[in-house]
Amino acid sequence: MLLGCRIVALAAAVVNSASILSQDVGEPVEQVSVMVNQVVEQVTVMVKQVVEHHLSSCHLVLITTSQHSHITSAVLRSLSESVEAGVVVEAGLMFSKYQLEQKLLFKGLWYDVRTTCRGLIIDLTDINSTSLVLRLLEESGLWMLPETVVVMVGGRSTVKEVLLHHSLRNTVNALYLALHDFNLHLPPLYQYKRLMKNLTQERGKRRGVKVYRRCLFCNNGEPDVQLVHLGNLHSFDLITDNLFPDQFSNFNGHMLRVSSNRFFPYTDYTSGTGEQDSLVTLTDCMDSRLLSVFSSAYNFSMETREAPDRSWGSEVDGKFNGMLGLLQREEADFGGPIGSAAKRMKVMEEASAYEVDMLCLVSLNPSPLPQYLSIIRPFTASLWLVLMTSEVTVSVILWLLLRAWKWITGTHVVRLSTAFLYSWGTLLNKPPKHPSISYSGKVLVGVWLVFCLVITTGYSSSLIAHLTVQSKSKPPETLEDLVSLNNWRWGIEPWNMKGSPGIYFSTHTDPVVKLIYKKMEVVRAEEALSMVKEGSYSFITTKYYITVVIQSFYTNIYGQSPYYISRSGIYLNADFGWGFRKGAPFFRRFNQLLLQLKDSGITNQWMKEVITRRVRENRGGAALRPEGLSGNDLNDDRTQVLRLHQLQGAFYVLFLGYVLASFVLLAEIVSHYH
Repeated sequence: MLLGCRIVALAAAVVNSASILSQDVGEPVEQVSVMVNQVVEQVTVMVKQVVEHHLSSCHLVLITTSQHSHITSAVLRSLSESVEAGVVVEAGLMFSKYQLEQKLLFKGLWYDVRTTCRGLIIDLTDINSTSLVLRLLEESGLWMLPETVVVMVGGRSTVKEVLLHHSLRNTVNALYLALHDFNLHLPPLYQYKRLMKNLTQERGKRRGVKVYRRCLFCNNGEPDVQLVHLGNLHSFDLITDNLFPDQFSNFNGHMLRVSSNRFFPYTDYTSGTGEQDSLVTLTDCMDSRLLSVFSSAYNFSMETREAPDRSWGSEVDGKFNGMLGLLQREEADFGGPIGSAAKRMKVMEEASAYEVDMLCLVSLNPSPLPQYLSIIRPFTASLWLVLMTSEVTVSVILWLLLRAWKWITGTHVVRLSTAFLYSWGTLLNKPPKHPSISYSGKVLVGVWLVFCLVITTGYSSSLIAHLTVQSKSKPPETLEDLVSLNNWRWGIEPWNMKGSPGIYFSTHTDPVVKLIYKKMEVVRAEEALSMVKEGSYSFITTKYYITVVIQSFYTNIYGQSPYYISRSGIYLNADFGWGFRKGAPFFRRFNQLLLQLKDSGITNQWMKEVITRRVRENRGGAALRPEGLSGNDLNDDRTQVLRLHQLQGAFYVLFLGYVLASFVLLAEIVSHYH
């Protein structure tokens, strides 16, 4: 039963063929074309069996160039009998072999989102129209839908011409039901006697239907034609389930064309000539390990070339250059590494192969804050303000309480300066010897003593921590941090501007991103890191790549480096991996294996191994670059001893006190003489 099938007949209205022949002849059709009907019946049963086994619930299209084809009419009648089982038959538009209507094929088959699978049944019994139908298939974009099942009926002389035609270059499942080369189309009445003569001559020849299949790699990795059936209907029914075997388990040494761009740790290679678009040899990287697994699993060979202009490609008037241009022109089967983007998906299919890298900021390592501020860093500015306000408030309240006690008892009054020094001394753990003589003053002093105990304990512990472990400045973590810094600059490498980062910064509408792009400097990595070392500069790059560079050339044996890589970043792509040309028949199989490798955790482990090995090789083959570290960075003294540098704040306070006391003394002298 053909459950859920949807059949569209293109240029093939169901015609009552018998009535056409019987006009002015006077004898039934069965007596005129017995041989033809036998062949037509056999083909019809075969087509129906293929539909039942392989195209259930699929959208079917029947294509022919003749309005009076025995094959098309019989197939339509046979499939239309299953309407009660859920088959929907739609009558197509009528057209001649010279004027093909493609709109229904384009919109009704290829671009219907409700279509889960697709099938084509093509009547090629009119040998003169074969090239016209093949041109229709090419222009309709059949090559972009490799999983479409194609069943063709035609003469034996055109088997190879049709199955190996360029329009079927990506089609995985294609059958050809080959008939004996006599005309099956109903002729006009004036050709009636000639048809009878031809059929009589064919009576002694074998009129069985041969079934051929297109294979993708059976001819030493190249497409070829295989004979899969030559016999009766019963034997065909036995092999129907095996008409379309798995063709991707063995590519038979098929040569795949690979385009590559150097982007470690994903891809790295050595070039023999150094010229663009030249053959390259992959070194140890993610692609070399992945392709080694793929080639051994599927038995194919590779030809890897560097992408033109060493770029991923940009669109100009609908045409791409670089790697994407090769995929668009089908000059490469796949390429990488490449990220997914809306414009790119017009010319490629994306297969996620690696963990997505992020765009990060490389800045100068956080530097120690000035040590002369260490005595005030234990408390925040707001806490210092509240503390000083509380001290002044307590001094004033204590002085007012003592003045009120003098008004009641007539005792000696305490000056405001004395009350201030009392509260200040208490805060410094050195209160005066004579506390307040009034009970209200004693209560206030008692509460103030408890307050000072908590404050001084917190300050002492925090001060010790700040003196032993130096606080450091905060480096920029986000793009917002960059634009908020004064006199700060940033840059990016040229090859990054040719890829996803360039697309991101040039097309983003956010004001911060637009400002970043406007002030962006294009520099090479070594120059950028040198400017970062000088300060007030950040380098925008990908995290895996710059991690290898810094750990290889700018990190000492203790793991110290002057550069800081931001922990947060921007993920520019939802997927990052290989881009396949549109219609690549092996795309689904490759994508399945890539997902299995990612889910198993092998790719993540490979990523760590590739990075570690490259860092080890770089450090073993080249000396540490002198501009990478300063002398202080090489110190690995784990013992922390307080030095004058760390306690300079206390001496600055002492010196400030000397100066202030001198000015007060000068003021007292002037006041005494006047």
